[in-house]
Amino acid sequence: MSRRPSHPVRLLASALAAGALLTTAACSDGGGSESASDTAAEEAGVARPDAAKQTPTGSPSVPAALTEAGAKAALLTEADLEGGWNQVQDADKWRDRLLVGKVDVAAFLTAKSSATDCQALLDALYDDGLLGDPSGPSALTGFEQGDSRLLEQVAGYDRAGLDARLKWLRTLPDTCDEFTATGSGGAERTVQVTEASVPDVGDARAGLRVSVQGDADGGPATLTLDIAAVRVDTSAVTVMGGGLDGGQTDSVAQAVRQGTERLKTVLDGGTPSPQPTTMD
Repeated sequence: MSRRPSHPVRLLASALAAGALLTTAACSDGGGSESASDTAAEEAGVARPDAAKQTPTGSPSVPAALTEAGAKAALLTEADLEGGWNQVQDADKWRDRLLVGKVDVAAFLTAKSSATDCQALLDALYDDGLLGDPSGPSALTGFEQGDSRLLEQVAGYDRAGLDARLKWLRTLPDTCDEFTATGSGGAERTVQVTEASVPDVGDARAGLRVSVQGDADGGPATLTLDIAAVRVDTSAVTVMGGGLDGGQTDSVAQAVRQGTERLKTVLDGGTPSPQPTTMD
């Protein structure tokens, strides 16, 4: 998520893609027809001495390559979330304008920090680049619940770049613990970044909580975002949820569990169930 602060904010949800599906054919000795004694022995239920050698073997399959259709199929639905979340049809336009209550979140979060990593984080909150630019298919969806928003992205990435980005996210609670960012009108924002737990799903994961305090719409405002990213092979699910009413820790955790399960199902060649099977 590297959109410049001149672009409006969006609540991210992030991301994914995967490697090619491999199957190994059963082994065969190619040795011609069986002898009569071999046939008789098998009919009697006696294994031939070389039977073990002829047992079909195969290597474990790896996830199939993520497709555009697969990325869309892996996205969350309202049935995957509890708490009255309503799916919206224009989540892709949240980058252009996002109002929470009477607060223009885009304007509120357009601010500059003197710290490179901290500025990179602020910039990443403006689009779907929190994990870097996807190298494969990408799809997103969004949900509303009062003054809270939840955005999910599923996308495919370069494996090395994805791992590096997850590692970078894990450093931010130390490098950007608390800092001050200045808005375009000179108003200061106090930004706090802390580590957030992520459900033990997928191959690798990272979680953050980001809170931004300042003035908006003539009064004090605090925007809190819970962020979680999970890698599945070379794909990833990114979820961002929160708003002026506080973070959405439970909803983000649930979205990550369900979203990861849906992604794995797609990568394994299946179709996610319309009803979740692991609701907590």
